[in-house]
Amino acid sequence: MTVTLTDVEAARERLAGVPQVSETPVVESASLGEAVGADVRLKFEHLQKTGSFKPRGAYNTVAELVASDREVERVVAASAGNHAQGVAFAATELGLDATVVMPETAPQTKVDATRGYGATVELIGETFAAATTAARELATDPETAFVHAYDDPAVVAGQGTLGLELLEQVPELDTVVVPVGGGGLIAGVATALRGRGSDARIVGVQAEGAATLPQSLSAGHPVDVDDPDTIADGIATGGVAELTYEVIAEHVDEVVTVSDAEIASATLWLLERAKQLVEGAAATSVAALQSGALETAPSETIVPLLCGGNVDTATLQDVLTRALVDRNQFVTVHVRIDDRPGVLGEIAEIVGDYDTNIRSVRHDRSEAGLPVGKAHLVFRVTTPGNAALEGLLAEIDAAGYTVRRVVPEGASDLPLEGDAIGDSDGGGESQPDNDSVV
Repeated sequence: MTVTLTDVEAARERLAGVPQVSETPVVESASLGEAVGADVRLKFEHLQKTGSFKPRGAYNTVAELVASDREVERVVAASAGNHAQGVAFAATELGLDATVVMPETAPQTKVDATRGYGATVELIGETFAAATTAARELATDPETAFVHAYDDPAVVAGQGTLGLELLEQVPELDTVVVPVGGGGLIAGVATALRGRGSDARIVGVQAEGAATLPQSLSAGHPVDVDDPDTIADGIATGGVAELTYEVIAEHVDEVVTVSDAEIASATLWLLERAKQLVEGAAATSVAALQSGALETAPSETIVPLLCGGNVDTATLQDVLTRALVDRNQFVTVHVRIDDRPGVLGEIAEIVGDYDTNIRSVRHDRSEAGLPVGKAHLVFRVTTPGNAALEGLLAEIDAAGYTVRRVVPEGASDLPLEGDAIGDSDGGGESQPDNDSVV
């Protein structure tokens, strides 16, 4: 199977007759550009119909099926969410029934949206691979067609229309940063760019917990990951296809990876500074720049693709909490006290003096080795930032209490002058496991 520029151009012509699948804007980000030392422009593909780029490929594929000699009445697909919605939308628009198999772990918002676009949803398995196996078993009827999320030339060609669009919007394009799951988007974009003669640098970015491309490129063939683990569920496919791998190996210049903490930080930055709510998969392209994983030049025009905005509310809460922890704005503070009335009020007053809000507090009198008459107060607080946190830690210490900030495992341990403040009365003791996660 191959995909050519001719295929991508044909897909664009086909999609031109679908008003719902529209050209999405490219918007300059002066603040991000200043931070990384380049001209950065964000491609707002999360504003596309269904909230992601997926209708481009899904509609192109289903339209080809309808126009073919094959008698197709139903399409079946497997997806963690975005392809599901694209297929459901395309099938409904073109008069076909659609059944989509989604992992049992798929975000409820994506499940509900897929049903809202007219598809029947089956929840099977815990991974995209398991859902794909189940979907193929449902597509054995001659009048049923299986629409793969990325291992299909028509899907890749449809995604490639984004590349043609980008070249017209940013003719001076130097680098495009593309999130990669199964590789359909980056394969389509690469086909379009190289087919049009562009020598722009094409960079793929994956989440560390679902990164399959580095191993695949090293091995010379696709390598799968059995249990991808990342907050960027949209790119947790567990592997690329032979089709997409071949395009990536030939045309993609660089592949980088980012951590979940970096993805969370990019998600929060996009919400605060760009005023855009995107899912983890989309935020990886910005994380690649902010983390320094991708080298940039002052004269370079870079376009990170914001490929989807279908973020689950519960996931968003977790992502933002993690980002706030890394920025010292959501902090656990551990204070050793004499277990007597009034102490909690004294410390709470100090906390309030620094515009810091107590989200929760508990007494711990049962820690092993804790002397009789002593207790620990464990505060979870939201702060304006480092300065406020340093101030309240220092003042609690000055009031005669042993105090320290608890740093969750894997969080950025930003240096604070007030960290690990204490005296011989236990300031440096180890933290119980139940206090190690915020």
